Amino acid sequence: MHSSLPDFDMPTDEQVHLAAESFRLLSDPTRIRVLWALLQGESSVACLAELAGAAPTAVSQHLAKLRLAGLVKGRREGTFVYYSAADEHVRGLLAQALHHADHVDRDIPSEPGSHPQPHRPRMRNA
Repeated sequence: MHSSLPDFDMPTDEQVHLAAESFRLLSDPTRIRVLWALLQGESSVACLAELAGAAPTAVSQHLAKLRLAGLVKGRREGTFVYYSAADEHVRGLLAQALHHADHVDRDIPSEPGSHPQPHRPRMRNA
């Protein structure tokens, strides 16, 4: 049935697994706050903890998981590690999710054929 559709395409099992893992890791509000902060620029665990309203040890654990998933990267400088978003794909992924959440929150219908621009969605404080 679907094979008769000219442009029908399915992702590979590996792509599906990796995408699901990324979404699973993004299902935590603290991780979303941390990632959004990192999209503004490089930061330390202590600063991210303050921005996310979480304990530094918790933020450190979140960062370790995000790093293993390839969503953040770390740069060591002496005894400190400074984190940043891994690449622009992270910005697009998070911007899309927050844009969608903003539309759902305010009951704004999607425009047919529109593609949300990466923008700065309104973020509520924790």
